Amino acid sequence: MQFTANLPINGVSFGQVSTLFLREIFRRDPFFALPLFVIGGKIDFSSQEEVKTDPFLQWLQKSSKESYRNYRKNDPSIKLWHLNGGLESFSKIHNLITFYELDQPTKEELKIAESVDNLLVSNSYCQDIFENLNVKSRLIPLAFDNYNFKRIEKVYFEDERITFNLCGKFEHRKHHKKIINAWVKKYGNNSKYSLQCAVYNPFLSEELNKQLFSESMGGSAYFNVNFLGHMTQNALYNDFLNSGDIIIGMSGAEGWGLPEFQSLGVGKHGVILDATGYKEWANDKNSVLVSPSGKTDAYDGIFFKKGEPFNQGRIFDFNDDDFIDGCEEAIKRVENDRVNHEGLKIQENFTASRMTDSILSVLD
Repeated sequence: MQFTANLPINGVSFGQVSTLFLREIFRRDPFFALPLFVIGGKIDFSSQEEVKTDPFLQWLQKSSKESYRNYRKNDPSIKLWHLNGGLESFSKIHNLITFYELDQPTKEELKIAESVDNLLVSNSYCQDIFENLNVKSRLIPLAFDNYNFKRIEKVYFEDERITFNLCGKFEHRKHHKKIINAWVKKYGNNSKYSLQCAVYNPFLSEELNKQLFSESMGGSAYFNVNFLGHMTQNALYNDFLNSGDIIIGMSGAEGWGLPEFQSLGVGKHGVILDATGYKEWANDKNSVLVSPSGKTDAYDGIFFKKGEPFNQGRIFDFNDDDFIDGCEEAIKRVENDRVNHEGLKIQENFTASRMTDSILSVLD
């Protein structure tokens, strides 16, 4: 079926999902003349370990270069973007994939959601929020990226330490400060455990990142806590995910939670908040689930500002003791078997083919 694509192609989550979707389109038909309008205007393939002779990259470049030549206004379009910026369309039939994360859609957000022909969302929590406000949507489960993420059989540490990983750009929404603070109170300077934090936020200054890291540890230093720099290549990120035993996923609002999802998919254990997008793939067999304790405001004065026309509402919160109890249970699972065999099933249950079929089904 002919359609137009309006997608970001870069190393952040939106771009990674778009790239995986396009890989599957290319796999099915490498000669498909896709009108591809790249959001941001540039194909950034650097996170994918760019190889200039890669046929997929060449197809992307050709599709983008010839987008106007192959474009037809009556063909449906697929756009993946924030609600803020999601209204513009290249065709009469506008399908928008978006990752809404809060719980109080504004009038502006509802107007955009109502105006597209098909609103595609990544989790049932988001779908319920919009449908309770009489806005219909379609559920699109995301996929494990087996092009970039895979299990590595490698010894990372010579001792028997159990390593926790924490991911995502440092934000109040993701509860990074709260998570680190609770973890160091329990495990700080204990050589049996270590915490690796890949939480550098490239949208903040170097000084502010360092300040946030320090504040999260109460101004103290712990030899078993390591803050890593910004990782721009998937191969390096995959190596990082494989180096841990337990992934921490306690964000108060996630469209899906790709780093945690990929971690379970390569066989890591997880301590996961039983809320929002996590619920689409985390269960009591593949994760230690932590129940939310309630909700708190999302506002941080940086990425979420109260009174703005977008991104208003609350996020889920958790009790510190419940989180540590979850860590203790995850430690027991690691001691029993370092491989999370239930987590490995994610690779089979969430494929790029399934995701692509779900997206293309709205065009029928």
